[in-house]
Order: sequence, then C-alpha cells, then structure tokens
Amino acid sequence: MNAQTTQHAQKTHAQKSEIAAVYAAGVVQGLALVTFPAASTIFTSPEYYGLSSTAYGSMFLPQAILAVAAPLLGAGFVRRFGIKRVYLLGLAANLAAMGLLVASEFVRDDGPLAYGMLLAATASLGTGFGLTVPTLNTYANGFFPQSVDSAVLILNALLGLGTALAPVFVTLFVELGAWWGLPVLVAVMLIGLLVSSVGLPLQIESMNHEAAGSSGRTKLPTRFWIYAGFALLYGIVETTNGNWVTLYMRDGLGATSALASLALTVFWAAVTGGRILFAAIERWMPETRTYRMLPFVVAGALVVTASLPAGHPWLGVLAAALAGLGCSALLPLTISFGQKELTAIAASVAGGLIASYQIGYGIAAFGVGPLHEGAGLSLAAVFGATGVVALAMAALARVVVRRLEGDPS
Repeated sequence: MNAQTTQHAQKTHAQKSEIAAVYAAGVVQGLALVTFPAASTIFTSPEYYGLSSTAYGSMFLPQAILAVAAPLLGAGFVRRFGIKRVYLLGLAANLAAMGLLVASEFVRDDGPLAYGMLLAATASLGTGFGLTVPTLNTYANGFFPQSVDSAVLILNALLGLGTALAPVFVTLFVELGAWWGLPVLVAVMLIGLLVSSVGLPLQIESMNHEAAGSSGRTKLPTRFWIYAGFALLYGIVETTNGNWVTLYMRDGLGATSALASLALTVFWAAVTGGRILFAAIERWMPETRTYRMLPFVVAGALVVTASLPAGHPWLGVLAAALAGLGCSALLPLTISFGQKELTAIAASVAGGLIASYQIGYGIAAFGVGPLHEGAGLSLAAVFGATGVVALAMAALARVVVRRLEGDPS
C-alpha cells in the first residue's frame, strides 16, 4: 500500500512538472516569436540595420515558409519519433534563432551578411514555432481532456504573455544600449527548458494510441478546411497588428519609438488578458458566442485604427488594445473546437491549423511591405482593408459554431 502511495505521488509530481514545463514553454515561445517584430524600429533604423519596409517584411518570409512546413511534417515526425522529441527539436530551433539574431549584431556593418543571418534566424524561428506550438496545444489537450477549451485558452494566454513582454524588454534593453539583450534572455530561458524537459516523460496516452493507429496519411475532411480557412484569415489579421502597428504608429501617427513599442505591448497584453477573461467567464458566456462576437470587435478596431488622425498616437494605443481583445480567443478556440470535432485526426489538427495560421502570417508579414512601398498604399489603408478580412472571419465563425451548437446545416 505504501509502495502504491509512493508510486502515485511520484506520478503526480511528474505530471505537475510536465504541466509546468509545457506552460512555461508557452511563455518563452511567445517571447521568441515577437522578438523580431518588437525590434522593428531597430531593423529599420539607419543607426542599426537600416532596412527598408520591403526588406523588413521580406525578413519574415523564411519564417512563414518554415512555420507552414514544420507543423505539416511534424505530424509524421510525432508518429515516427514521438511527441517529446518533436517538442525538444522545436525548442532547439528557437534557440538557434536567438543565437543567429545576436550574432547578426556583430556583423551588421556588412549589410548582406547581416541580412542573411537575419533570414536564417527567422527560418529557425519558423521551424521552432511550427514544431513547438502544435505539440504544446496537444499536450494541453491531453493533460486536461475534461476542460480542453479552457486549457488551450490558458496555454495561449501564457504564450500571449510572452508576446506582450517582448516589446517591454526590447524598450528596456534599448535604453540600456544593448537591444540584443532580449534574444540573449530568451536563449537562456530556452536552455533552461531544454535541460529540465529532457528528464520528463512528456507523453500522452491518447497521443500514443492515435500514433499507433495511423501508419499512413489521413485524408482531411471538408470541415478541417473550414477551420483552416479561419486560421489563415486570423493570421492575416493578427500579423497586420503584430508586425506593422509599431511602424504605423511611428510613421503614420507621429509616435515616438517608446510609444510605438507601447502600442505593440498593449496589443499583446490585450490578447493575453482576453484569453484569460474568456476562459474565466465561459460559464456565463459560452465559447461559441465568444467566437462569433470577436471577429466583429477586431474588425471595428481595424477600421478605427485606419481612421485615426495624424498626431494622436495615444488613440492608436487604445485602438491596439481593442484589436488585441478582438484577436484574443480566436486562434486557441479554433484549435480546441477543431480537435474536439475532428477527434479522428486530433493530433494532426493543431499542426494543420498552425500551418494555416502561418500562411496568413506570411501574407501579412511579407505582403504589406511591397503594398506600402511599391504600390504606395498607406499603412492606414492596409489596416482598413484588413478590417474586411476580419468580417470574412465573422462569416466563417458562424459556419464553425453551427455544427458545434447542434445545427447540421
């Protein structure tokens, strides 16, 4: 009896350690993901890298490509090597990205070499994001099967916490004269996660059964593509805010670099706070109602952002907060809804939806630069057009929740 009690206590302790590692990885992944957009004024400043808007946007193209490919390949890797190894590989890729980013600082006088290192860094980050985030969502699903929506929302809230902290740290390190302090800090955190995670089991029974039963490729049902379409549109909306709001604040509204960074911080803080809020009030406000409502919130925020008069940057900060609230729960609910409905391919759903999200990320991260510089489209017009994308999300949201609410039509 004592032996059984000891064994149970050891198992419980291991499970708590696994949960802590997974949720901590969410925060660190958020920090890593926004390290590059948070430093946008560094990359475009003549005093540092001196990149044009097009070159800055193009820097994210390798990230988008690898972030699309990684989760699609990741499902096969999980079946072959196990989910833990894929998770660890994702952390290692993130670590390589931070190392390349720091190294680029020491060769930035050599423009082509520095830019090549930045491209390699974003490619590594895309690989890390594409492998790590689907496994984290699958872990959250497996650890809390009775409350999947809340578990995934909380995980993504912690990821959002990391994204909100990144601009704050960049501003702090810039004031200290060492903007590269953030990637160094993230690298140290990633090393700690890798060391602590190696000794943990980090396995999920349902994942093992699914992997054992799926020796080949699984045909994706039509419903998956509805979720994927929503995730793609969401990627465009979130990235327009996340990657371009600082430049819009500086160039369009006349904000200082510190205030532009504050707008990005507020955006990601609202994303994080919204995820926590909607997880807390699910009893009074069902997730399906939240899912239908939020696209209209972010659409309104984008229209407001596009209409702001120059010289009023604080209004831009408020609009960024509203946009963050509108974005907050949409991606995690898309993943949890998809995994609950498409149970036969639950392990592949997270990876496929993250890949779709990253296609949208690539469209917005890369496409805005040529539209702004090449076609002469103002960033205000870009934000306004993205409001239309948010309305398309609202239409797809209704299609998603009808089935979940029991309406087969």
